[in-house]
Amino acid sequence: MLPTPALLAHAANLDLVIRHVLAGLGHGIHAGRERGAGVEFSEYRAYAPGDEWRRVDWKLLARADRYYVREAERDSHVAAWLWLDASASMAEPSYAVPGLDKLWFARTALACVAAVAQRQGDAFGLVVCADGRAEVTPAARGPRQLQRVLAAFTRAAASGALPAADAMKTALRIAAAPAVVFAASDCLDWPSPLSEALQRLRHLRHDVRLLALRTQAEVDGSFPSGVAYRDRESNGSEGLHRLLPTDRAAYRDSVFDHFAGVAAHCRQHDIALTQARIEEPLEAVLRGWLRPPAAPGARR
Repeated sequence: MLPTPALLAHAANLDLVIRHVLAGLGHGIHAGRERGAGVEFSEYRAYAPGDEWRRVDWKLLARADRYYVREAERDSHVAAWLWLDASASMAEPSYAVPGLDKLWFARTALACVAAVAQRQGDAFGLVVCADGRAEVTPAARGPRQLQRVLAAFTRAAASGALPAADAMKTALRIAAAPAVVFAASDCLDWPSPLSEALQRLRHLRHDVRLLALRTQAEVDGSFPSGVAYRDRESNGSEGLHRLLPTDRAAYRDSVFDHFAGVAAHCRQHDIALTQARIEEPLEAVLRGWLRPPAAPGARR
């Protein structure tokens, strides 16, 4: 049985979490490598956990006494680009699961997508948006790339605001070839430079899939009564708020309207949207997020 977010939140090692999640995940990002005409042998590489046994070269094993996997080139590669919103609001914790916050869930979900891409033999890269900057890890393949990406996730801390539009435009240069873009954010700042970047990527014909994360308390307004909250991305006392019991209905209506606007924007620009609470089982959220987007005009 897949560990609950409560158990996963206490596992600091992303490799460990990924192994737990991928054990129950039965499909990848796309249909996988092409077979038949146009597919040519490229190189051997050392076997890594998660590689399919059918790709092991058994004759080479008999000669070298080591496992090697045959890499093949296909006519068209699909890279996976992971976009992480690490702005200050992503530090919002769950009030139901100790040790769990939105950033933990977002970077763990994206790390699992990276592991799926590595298992499929696809190139994958990372963009971390925090402190007004967009930090890019260029796309590459293989186990070493996975370790580079996991290290970047480990360093990521929720801080500051999203990058401005100019910084986002610089990050957009990464996706010259067709790509699948997985973006994880709480979407509280929307429209924003991030929403504009995702819209631009979709208009460039990339497959864009957005994961909008909230806590259960943000969904239903079940914050502890009488506690003051500060907007993590505002300076000064204007960011201080107190949610009273009489305010909860208005709060829920406001949140509903905001995310209805996010959903409408995504439908308008054909961005596949998955909304989730961080208290939900991670595997279930990933299954929905990895599913290929519906045809234009269809309900998601």
